Amino acid sequence: MSSRKSRRRSRTASLWPMSRGFGAADTFDSVKDIFEEKKSFTHRVWFAALLVLVLIGLLVARLAQIQIFQHDYYVTRADENRMRLVPVAPVRGLIFDRNGVLLAQNQPNYVLEITPENVDGLDATLARLAEVVRLTDGDIARFKERMRRTQRYRAVPLRTNLSMEEVARYEINRYDFTGVDVSAQLERDYPMGEVTSHLIGYVGGISDADYATLTESDYQGLTQIGKSGIERSHENDLRGTPGNKIVEARAGGRPVRELDYHAGKAGEDLYLSIDAKLQSVAENAFGDLNGAAVAINPKNGEVLAMVSKPGFAPAPFVEGIDNTSYHALLDDPDRPLYNRALLGTYPSGSTVKPFLALGGLRYGTINPEKAVFDPGYFQLPNIERKYRCDKRNGHGWIALDQAIAQSCDVYFYQAALNLGIDRIDEILSAFGFGHVTGIDIPNEKAGILPSREWKRRVYKQNWYMGETVNMGVGQGYFTVTPVELAQAVARMAMHGAGFKPHLVHAMRDANGDTAEVTPEPLEPIKGIDDSIYQRVIKGMTLAMQPPLGTARAVFSDAPYTCAGKTGTAQVAGLKQDETYAPKVDNVPKHLRDHALFIAFAPLDDPQIAVAVVAEHSGFGATSAAPIARQMMDQYLLGKVLYHAPAANLPAADEEPADDADADQTDELKAPPIQQDAPAVPQD
Repeated sequence: MSSRKSRRRSRTASLWPMSRGFGAADTFDSVKDIFEEKKSFTHRVWFAALLVLVLIGLLVARLAQIQIFQHDYYVTRADENRMRLVPVAPVRGLIFDRNGVLLAQNQPNYVLEITPENVDGLDATLARLAEVVRLTDGDIARFKERMRRTQRYRAVPLRTNLSMEEVARYEINRYDFTGVDVSAQLERDYPMGEVTSHLIGYVGGISDADYATLTESDYQGLTQIGKSGIERSHENDLRGTPGNKIVEARAGGRPVRELDYHAGKAGEDLYLSIDAKLQSVAENAFGDLNGAAVAINPKNGEVLAMVSKPGFAPAPFVEGIDNTSYHALLDDPDRPLYNRALLGTYPSGSTVKPFLALGGLRYGTINPEKAVFDPGYFQLPNIERKYRCDKRNGHGWIALDQAIAQSCDVYFYQAALNLGIDRIDEILSAFGFGHVTGIDIPNEKAGILPSREWKRRVYKQNWYMGETVNMGVGQGYFTVTPVELAQAVARMAMHGAGFKPHLVHAMRDANGDTAEVTPEPLEPIKGIDDSIYQRVIKGMTLAMQPPLGTARAVFSDAPYTCAGKTGTAQVAGLKQDETYAPKVDNVPKHLRDHALFIAFAPLDDPQIAVAVVAEHSGFGATSAAPIARQMMDQYLLGKVLYHAPAANLPAADEEPADDADADQTDELKAPPIQQDAPAVPQD
């Protein structure tokens, strides 16, 4: 009690001077509540300790989450920082001919490539790279175009075919180039170059249009795709299945070691029905001429040769052709990129005559024993216009066999008129004219088989009698492609049977197992007896023989029997009094006649059927027939016996082109008809 009183007195005494106002500033700091200070300090300590414990708890919880509960996830993330899953492109399948000759192969190639996503300052990187390896403006322009069409995380080729010296220089300086790498790849190569360019086609960079239609997973690690020919039509067979590998890399991205590898599945090898030697012989036989040649085995539809002249070098397309070079090809008047065998449409000329003869015999509008008088021209009743014969003075009296052998136009003007356009359309359609053949490469085009309905649809006009006359010699609206002609003559050789033309003979998978392609038979042509085929083929055989056959100069000494037909197709219309010379100084090349020829051999066991078109080269017997002869020699005999080159000059006994209205300028002179024209008397 006394102690409490003394404490109160002491506190009062200590506060008294302040209450009096004397020395307050001097005594304030000495007046403290020690108890309150200790209490406040204790609270702060406990709060800080609690906060530290909470933070430690959070840290421990996070560590537990990372190290225990999400261990697998973060291990994977860590591995991804040092390991890369890299797609492995499959090996593209090879392409061989029927005898195992390589037509498309894969060559080792060092490629400089850039992954845009990993590069800072692309233009600066390109400038520095140009000091290490050779880079042209074309290389850089092509790279930027490829980069525009490619996702940024994909590697884009900058230069192909690097030399070992360039690779070594890059490796020495590679630390200066993040996102740049040199990879060893396989590049497509075509040993026969231009000779098979239209047939095999080529591969090229994957474009935006390609990405829009393909399955991206099928092209992991791939930068190219089939663009034309067999490379395109059999892309899924040739491509293969991509694989992948896991690569450990340093922080800068440089690979250290390969941790795992899963090989892809190589593409299938293709064995074509093409005979590489025959293909070369056919291409060489054209010499300086342009055109197309197709050879088919009538017994199974296998295409033995398919030439389009001129061709083009496929290598620049594989590497990525620059715009200047590409436009130079597009602007070339000879059109080297144009596949004449599949896309070229030409008047058939006299090659149509055997098929019209089949129709005339089938429907009884031709009597093979009855002769027709040919005075050198043909006229429709009450029509002044004259349709001239190929022989200006006429053939005189001539029956079917010699009409085919000597290619008498007047005989077939009359035959076409007797047959009528409806039956002409029916018989020619049965042999495949006016339809695509369905050959197993893309972009085939059909020729034009005119009919009443076709003309009404296209021109909104009726069919005229003069147009039927034109059909008799393969002129007017009627056009054919070389592959159509080859298929038609193959079916002629087989008396109406036949197979769809195809180029792939067999396929071999990655395990070495080979599967042959089964030929697809066509529906037999009905209503034509064997005796009719034999009669027409007899005339085609006489065309190859002396004394009057149009192709006798080329085939008379052949050691095998052959049936064929020459054709000369008029390109431009002529005036009635004009004399036409197919190769003279004042006639531009593009106005000269096309030369055509069809044939099959041997006669009793057909093994090859050939169709040849030589553009603007004059006469079938002198320009197209020599090409066919050399092709048949090579295939049937294994060597070429006939060495005379194809020529632009007329044969001594051959007259100018079948005289009809190539440009249709005189067709309206004939009166319109609503049904087949009445037969003009044959005698």
